[in-house]
Amino acid sequence: MVNRITAPERQDGDPTGRTLRPQSLAEFVGQAPIRERLQVYIQAAKARREPLDHVLLLSPPGLGKTTLAHIIAREMGREIKVSSGPAIERPGDLAAILTHLSPGDVLFVDEIHRLRPPVEEVLYPAMEDYKLDIVVGEGPHARSIRLDLAPFTLVGATTREGLLTTPLRDRFEVVFRLDFYEPEELAEIVARAAPRIGCVVDREAARELALRARGTPRIAIRLLRRARDVAQVGGMDRITTRAAQETLAMLGIDELGLDALDRRILEIVIDRFEGGPVGLETLASALGEDPNTIADLYEPFLISLGFLRRTPQGRLATDRAYTHLGRTPTRLL
Repeated sequence: MVNRITAPERQDGDPTGRTLRPQSLAEFVGQAPIRERLQVYIQAAKARREPLDHVLLLSPPGLGKTTLAHIIAREMGREIKVSSGPAIERPGDLAAILTHLSPGDVLFVDEIHRLRPPVEEVLYPAMEDYKLDIVVGEGPHARSIRLDLAPFTLVGATTREGLLTTPLRDRFEVVFRLDFYEPEELAEIVARAAPRIGCVVDREAARELALRARGTPRIAIRLLRRARDVAQVGGMDRITTRAAQETLAMLGIDELGLDALDRRILEIVIDRFEGGPVGLETLASALGEDPNTIADLYEPFLISLGFLRRTPQGRLATDRAYTHLGRTPTRLL
């Protein structure tokens, strides 16, 4: 499927690196409870001259897990090494990463739920005791060697908490669950990002974009970049409310941030399956999509709006979904 501008996962056209990413907790907008607790933990760890305890970040895509990992390293004054669950295929791959860490460094593993079981087994003693068990030789001549590692902080991130193994999850002392952002927070993110991409955005225009950004900073920045295009082609020297509204209309994003695919999901549940419940596999087949993609990327926002419910029997459209689509509920919910 063609990349959706409202899809929360990272896409090829998204800006990366230091361009738009906040560099400190003070610059980070939103997630106030997490910022406050993290500031305390970092300050205490630095006072003890110890690495920060291992941190697990949970959230749908696009809410700032990678940014927070980089901020943790920067606030601790240490380097960060970045990898992902799928990229660490063998225990030897993990061993190579761990043995090159300096004291206090941060290892960020995205999609940590996708680590292979043999890799996880090597990770457990590394997290608990900063030890690395290496098997040398094969068959009856094989022997295990235990190496000391530099104390480090593992920051794991996942969009699928349910796929984490219990032993791995239990080894994280600090667990943060990031929430969707409020429109005011997203408007501030948009306003701060505008000069960094070479444009000016009016306050009301920033809020208009924020209201349609599905509570996700990554989407808000994409909308800002597209509004910049509309303003430029329209001969405007700034992004006005009119430019923002033209952008959103062109992209087919409604007042709640739903796009054509979101509305199609709701329409399928309501029209083909009488509002549900409908199983995930059946819904995925009707959409021509992967079930995991629906569960991870499409449903969280619809559920957060109260348009869908997950029940043991399947997905259920709510009264709010009927109302938003201009339909009359045909059954009691």
